[in-house]
Amino acid sequence: MKILKNTKYIVPVFLVLTLLSCNKFLDVKPKDSVSDTETIFDKSSAETAVRGIYRALSADSYYGVSYPSLGYLSGDNVQWTGSQSIVQQFIDHNVKSDNTTVSNVWLAIYTTINRANYVIAKLPEVNDATLTTTYKNQLLGEAYFIRALAYFDLARVWGGVQIVTKPTLSANDKNGVPRSTVEQTYAQVLSDLNAAEPLLPLPTAQNPIRANRETVWALKARYYLYQKDWANAITFATQVIDDKTNYTLAKPFNSWFANNVVGSKESVLELSYSATYTNGHRGQWQPPANGGTRQWAPNAALLGLLNDPLTGGTRSALAAKTSAGLWYGNLYYRSPATDPAYVIRIAELYLIRAEAKAQRAELGDAITDLNIIRDRAGLAVTTATSQGDLLLAIENENRLEFALEGHRWFDLVRTGRASAVLGVSDAKKYVLPVPIDQLNVDPALTQNAGY
Repeated sequence: MKILKNTKYIVPVFLVLTLLSCNKFLDVKPKDSVSDTETIFDKSSAETAVRGIYRALSADSYYGVSYPSLGYLSGDNVQWTGSQSIVQQFIDHNVKSDNTTVSNVWLAIYTTINRANYVIAKLPEVNDATLTTTYKNQLLGEAYFIRALAYFDLARVWGGVQIVTKPTLSANDKNGVPRSTVEQTYAQVLSDLNAAEPLLPLPTAQNPIRANRETVWALKARYYLYQKDWANAITFATQVIDDKTNYTLAKPFNSWFANNVVGSKESVLELSYSATYTNGHRGQWQPPANGGTRQWAPNAALLGLLNDPLTGGTRSALAAKTSAGLWYGNLYYRSPATDPAYVIRIAELYLIRAEAKAQRAELGDAITDLNIIRDRAGLAVTTATSQGDLLLAIENENRLEFALEGHRWFDLVRTGRASAVLGVSDAKKYVLPVPIDQLNVDPALTQNAGY
């Protein structure tokens, strides 16, 4: 894994991105950053500011590389082929508070939050005749949605964190804010999703690189699954699944990522990259023969499952082998590395609904949803009939469906299965340490127990 320099948590300067996209909002030429006093004052600068939030979300230290790696390396699908001890810490579940990746992810998420805070604070004051109320609401809704996603990601990695909802001018401005409980942090997630929902439009065309109202519903479904609120998880998953015009399972399995496809109907939310703003995942997964480092690779257990026609089916497309016999993950493969980062796919909504229905003992409906995912992967219908067997079958399907997308560790923690599957019996290890560099500058910030 490449070690990234710490990103300073400063007042956001919103850069316009050059991103490969079907939407002109992200298909713009770069220009100089704007000063704080002029950050958001008209339609153009408002759009620039929101682009800046998406860029922070897609940065190397967030969804571009490091954040998904927490889910890869802490689970049981991926092996680390490098030598850096800080990476091995995740595999060993012995992460230290001075781990550079942990620090970079923390900083990247709070940078994203700060950019969202800036839009939320400043955009309502903008008066520009060309900025309609509908479009202003959309931009504001996108900021609320991304802030919700950021706090959700903080909560499942660290538990309760500092909740900051006003823009800060320096790293020290949030000093003195005590950590909230995990319940309060998740409450902030829901509050932001509720704020975003009425502001964002329903999709009129399929465009997964920007949040819309159904993107909010998708994250609500995930949120309620984590909260074990099965009824609401079913409700919001169903609302997205029912929009067959914009979201459908791609078949065969690899058609949502193979052949350089972007923005397929499989994606509810994906992040866009370009030849000048590349996705760091490719270099980590591809082998040296393809110009990568292959520092992450599918392990023997995962390869056995993916390549078994009875379990992997057509999902064997996630792995490939060099002429020398070296196996590697092939979800990120493009050159230059313009691969999207996949945040939410429609397949997840089917499995969320299946799991929630199984938890409610609605086994027939749960089996139906599970079999939809299995059929897309070229598999026969499930043989599970009891509630316990069905929940295990859904867990296994999640493991393979999202094998290279960083879900596995978080799924095992939220279901209480990390001990049985991974042997991680110390619940204190289910969250990561607060970075030591943050503790050193903020006496109000406390460390997680056990670190």
